Parts: sequence; structure tokens; C-alpha cells
Amino acid sequence: MNTYLGLVALVLLASLLAGLVRVIRGPAPEARLMAGQLLGTTAVAILLVLWGLTGQSAFLDVAMVFAILAAVALIAFVALSNQGAGR
Repeated sequence: MNTYLGLVALVLLASLLAGLVRVIRGPAPEARLMAGQLLGTTAVAILLVLWGLTGQSAFLDVAMVFAILAAVALIAFVALSNQGAGR
């Protein structure tokens, strides 16, 4: 089981790197935001896999914080983009 979770963590890390490239080279702010959401979701998934590997509850706490921060970042981006458009 630990080998399987280790492989899942490696795949998630590869996804994290791909999302990071899109954040840096994104053609539009919306694409960068969606890549940022991918990074947040992937970070939560990696933390949950690490919790499965180690059993330490601190990984669950940090995963919940990342999930909340990702939602707040999305709401802030939408509010600021609507404000900039004069709506």
C-alpha cells in the first residue's frame, strides 16, 4: 500500500509542476487562476496522501487550510475582476 501511495504522490507532484508552468506562462489571468486552483487542489491531494502514508493528523489540518485558502483566492479574484470591469 505504501508503494502505491508513493507512486500516487509522484504523479501528483508531476501535476503540480505542470500547473506551475501554466501559472508562470499563462496567456490570460483566467488561465493562471485555474492553474492556481489546480495547484491548490493538488496540494490538498498530496497532503492527504502524506497523511495516508504517515498517519499524522497535522497533514489533515494543513490540507483543510489549503482548501479554504483556494476557495478564498477564487472569490477574491472574481470580486476584483468584477470591480475592475466597472460592474
